[in-house]
Amino acid sequence: MSDITELPKALRELGVRPGGVLMVHASLSGSGWSPTEVRDALRTVLGPDGTLVVPAFTPENSDTSPAYHRLTEGMTAREKAEFRAAMPPFEPNATPCPAMGALAECVRTTPGAVRSAHPQTSFAALGARSEELLADHDPHCHLGERSPMAALYAADAQVLLLRVGFEVCTAFHLAEYRMTPPPPTRTYRCVVEDKGNWIEYEDLSLHDGDFGAIGALVPQDLFTEREFTGKPAFLFGMRDAVDTGLRLMSGYRS
Repeated sequence: MSDITELPKALRELGVRPGGVLMVHASLSGSGWSPTEVRDALRTVLGPDGTLVVPAFTPENSDTSPAYHRLTEGMTAREKAEFRAAMPPFEPNATPCPAMGALAECVRTTPGAVRSAHPQTSFAALGARSEELLADHDPHCHLGERSPMAALYAADAQVLLLRVGFEVCTAFHLAEYRMTPPPPTRTYRCVVEDKGNWIEYEDLSLHDGDFGAIGALVPQDLFTEREFTGKPAFLFGMRDAVDTGLRLMSGYRS
């Protein structure tokens, strides 16, 4: 399916619920679709009572992220210090989320959008339940019980992977927090509010390196699949993804 005018129909056939809560991960590169067109198609299907949620993560404001290490690779100690001092702080109403793709940035910048408060792993949302679902995001909890992830699980949200695979399925991170025993923690740092204003906190040591393999083991009756402009899309319940991910991780990660 490549005609953007047919996207709402295709999304309905895939199983997107009108009036529901939908978290979307998307890659529009090479699709010929604009992020505005895709946003509008998703909102058309969800309707006035539905809620569209996207990850609006900002690893660029942290010196403990893989993004920072890539950007500073090969720099001298002085160059790294200068780079770090100039890093822009996280501002919920202004900081872009370029690593999350064009659709996420489009949703974030749409008038009326709500964004959660975490300086590294925020979410943005449009629709009826945006405020409710994104209201509580502890700045010391990336994607666990004190984040919108838990609220989305409780809301029986659906997850749409639009032209991307399970390797980017953030719902699996909530499963990490629910493992027994819990995974180890590590130190995170990021700059907030003003340049040079760094905060430091401990949280779960998140790992997504096996998400693609976990996705390959998700039973096929738990998701629907369809091709969109040459790449697959997957739709499934967030509860199914988290519960299945937890079972699979608990079987081998320990």
